[in-house]
Amino acid sequence: MESPAKSKTIEKYLAGGYKVVSSKGHIRDLSTTGKYGLGVDLENDFKPSYVVIKGKNKDVKELKKLVDSADHVYLATDPDREGEIISWHLKDELNIPDEKYDRVTFREITKDVVLKSIQEHAKIDMDLVKGAETRRILDRIIGFRLSKLMQYKTGGKSAGRVQSVALKLIVDREREILAFVPKEYWTIEADFKDWTAELFKYKDKDIEINTELEADEILSKLSNSFNIDSIEEKDKKKAAREPFKTSTLQQMASSRLNFAASKTMKIAQKLYEGVDLASETVGLITYMRTDSVRLSDEFIKSTYGYINKTYGDKYVGYVKTGKSNAAMQDGHEGIRPTSINRTPESVKAYLTNDEYKLYKLIYIRALASLMADAKVLATTVIFENNDYYFKTTGSVLKFDGYLKVYSEYEETEDKILPNFKDYKSKVVVASEINKYQHWTKPASRYTESSLIKELESLGIGRPSTYATIISTLKDHEYVKVDDKKFVPTEMGMETTDKLQEYFSDIINVKYTANMEHDLDDIAEAKKDNIKVLHDFYDKFAPIMDDALKNMEKKAPQSTGETCPECGSDLVIRNGKYGEFVACSNYPKCKYIKKEKKETEKVVKVAECPKCHKDIVARKTKKGKIFYGCSGYPKCDYATWYKPTGDVCTKCKNLMVEKNNQVVCENCEESK
Repeated sequence: MESPAKSKTIEKYLAGGYKVVSSKGHIRDLSTTGKYGLGVDLENDFKPSYVVIKGKNKDVKELKKLVDSADHVYLATDPDREGEIISWHLKDELNIPDEKYDRVTFREITKDVVLKSIQEHAKIDMDLVKGAETRRILDRIIGFRLSKLMQYKTGGKSAGRVQSVALKLIVDREREILAFVPKEYWTIEADFKDWTAELFKYKDKDIEINTELEADEILSKLSNSFNIDSIEEKDKKKAAREPFKTSTLQQMASSRLNFAASKTMKIAQKLYEGVDLASETVGLITYMRTDSVRLSDEFIKSTYGYINKTYGDKYVGYVKTGKSNAAMQDGHEGIRPTSINRTPESVKAYLTNDEYKLYKLIYIRALASLMADAKVLATTVIFENNDYYFKTTGSVLKFDGYLKVYSEYEETEDKILPNFKDYKSKVVVASEINKYQHWTKPASRYTESSLIKELESLGIGRPSTYATIISTLKDHEYVKVDDKKFVPTEMGMETTDKLQEYFSDIINVKYTANMEHDLDDIAEAKKDNIKVLHDFYDKFAPIMDDALKNMEKKAPQSTGETCPECGSDLVIRNGKYGEFVACSNYPKCKYIKKEKKETEKVVKVAECPKCHKDIVARKTKKGKIFYGCSGYPKCDYATWYKPTGDVCTKCKNLMVEKNNQVVCENCEESK
């Protein structure tokens, strides 16, 4: 298996004779040898060269000993394309004969499913492996070559097949906002205390009010008495949303729980791998990397029974399928609880606060998806006043249906109106009529949730990679977060401009989405992976050669100082360990200014949780800041995140600033 935690859970389910061990993720990756350090033979049909990942040699040796002594080996890595190629790497690196292994997948970590899955074993799907391998080769070629180009020409830290398109979306939106010219407009509303109505039409024409003068002219023609012109009532049904898939879970957790995508996936991984309950260790949710919203027949049946028993027969609904997706990996289910009887409240005592919040969200969404539609009486009332027509809309909930459980997560609220049909008079009197000035607004900047939604709708990347892409954009300082919205930095805009100057035919939405389709087709044996790679590289290589030769290099920033050795300007350069000051006349003059060693800054608001001395800010050799105990080396406490000085009420560890949130560094409990 990939995860040590999951290995422990599953070993408890199996009888004696099985040993469940973890590869701790990937054991191999492309080497950094060969042309351009790609680990790919460009002249020999892109043949990859694999090496054991640094630090994994000991693990591989131990796994090899276990494989050699075993009668049979089950490769049970994650049930997706990434898991498939990890299984293939394990088989190849550990020299496991075909007759000695089987591939098994666990879509949920419960005893019955694990035992059943082992009985339904198969072999490695080499088409899935080819799809995953082709993706890795493409990402290596584009990532390595474009990143080095950006580092050399602009000072940017990285570029990538999907990452750079995501950045372009953010930059394009920012430029759209900067170029936007607001337009003035006015609205007029009549206030009836319990409801309001807005002007929308004069006689039989829609009305547009552009100036205050126009608004005042209309107001002068209105009285406070309004005639009820028409009442329209319609019975409507509101259906629950389908169960979560990876992208929609990330979006909802971001908007409702304020979780970063990376945090959502980390917590979901824990819920999937297994939680220690009172009498058992069990995975609480199904696999959380999925493009599907399908539910198993067993889960549907048991949930219908639960709904009937708990809420009554009239609340039993139907299966929601969501929009079809050609890229859906339908071997998966949507994200759901492994048992509908394991309610959030029944497991709350065994979860952290954030784990409980996410599990409840997943549980309620899956439950609601199988409940009956809510029924509302939608009402639209039109009022007439001197040939000016005002409108108000609202609805009355007649049957709550799925809202019985989902109301706290519902995005819209119904405005309740009085029953106008009971009014004896057809005239209603407004307490006041007001004018309001407005300005048109540009499209909003992307939030984490809306960016994920946009990437998915455009068919770019895979939901399982969105968290990493967003983290990279933030970590490499291509974007900053302001009021939960992404704002591109100067470096982000410059990097996008340079890439678009030369690589607009490759770094764009259409090409990237088409490449995703090609990768899907490879995984389904519909396209040849070598041809896809040749088609890409034959287009990419000449553009890269042109960019290397002709792309203008950004001049280094001057410090205003002169070189003590040759009198040239001193400039800021980027090196392996971060920025440094050196002579602009390099390589003729190789002067480098030696910086005075910064004294450690004591973070006085925090004390070490181990020995209670002060926490100090330090730098690694590469210039990255971390926080450690001033009592080092006697005390080895250290963290990458800045302590706030507060202590977690649950586990007594330090609270730290992480991803724009204050959380416990140990249990991730949020403040």
